[in-house]
Amino acid sequence: MTHPHATHPTRRTEDTGVARNDARGRGTTPATTPPADLRAALTARLDPDARRWLDQALDEAGAHPGGHGPISAWELRLAEAGRRCGPAHADAARVLILHAARAGADALARVYHQGTADERRAVLYALPHLVPGTDALPLVEDALRTNDTRLLAAAVGPYAARHLDDHQWRHAVLKCLFTDVGVAPVAELDRRARGDAELARMLADYAAERTAAGRPVPEDLHRVLALTEPATESHGPADPHGKES
Repeated sequence: MTHPHATHPTRRTEDTGVARNDARGRGTTPATTPPADLRAALTARLDPDARRWLDQALDEAGAHPGGHGPISAWELRLAEAGRRCGPAHADAARVLILHAARAGADALARVYHQGTADERRAVLYALPHLVPGTDALPLVEDALRTNDTRLLAAAVGPYAARHLDDHQWRHAVLKCLFTDVGVAPVAELDRRARGDAELARMLADYAAERTAAGRPVPEDLHRVLALTEPATESHGPADPHGKES
């Protein structure tokens, strides 16, 4: 059997001030960092003027949460975050503002649909901190339909891992591979891929299509394919006399 050869996919990533990869390649983002830890990490990286602006924005959002009139004061702060804190820290600042404002699903949907791509990404990062149920799934589904790789990477975080059904989640993984986002941003990949025979079939079909077209197969595809293999049943530790315990 000829194995399709792998290549390292091009990764489109950005520094969000706290984003990094751990030793196993899993992303740490504003979606996976508790807000208190996110604020501490961000505060340590901001200059004094930016720190003062962030403190004021968070105090303001906490004092006047929810919606007030056509647009809330904290929503205006979301638009300023890139200029005030710098592009590298804007995602984290926006997530903290949304958290301080205790933005619910309706407010998050408004910000998502009316905001810039950067603000949409912050909303996606904020979902696991703010929406316990499935009310915000339409936002994730919308992001997964786009070809904006930064939105895709944000959309496959912990909220998607908890709430996307199997069919949607499998297609999200395939889209990450197809767009060269890779699978590092996919939250709970090991858990959801384990023993998934349908995902294995989809991955094998995709690899065969690329190989037939003379195109390289992403290395991450093989990683996910290995995860789909059924777990080997354990019958307990072996007995030294050749009997199973």
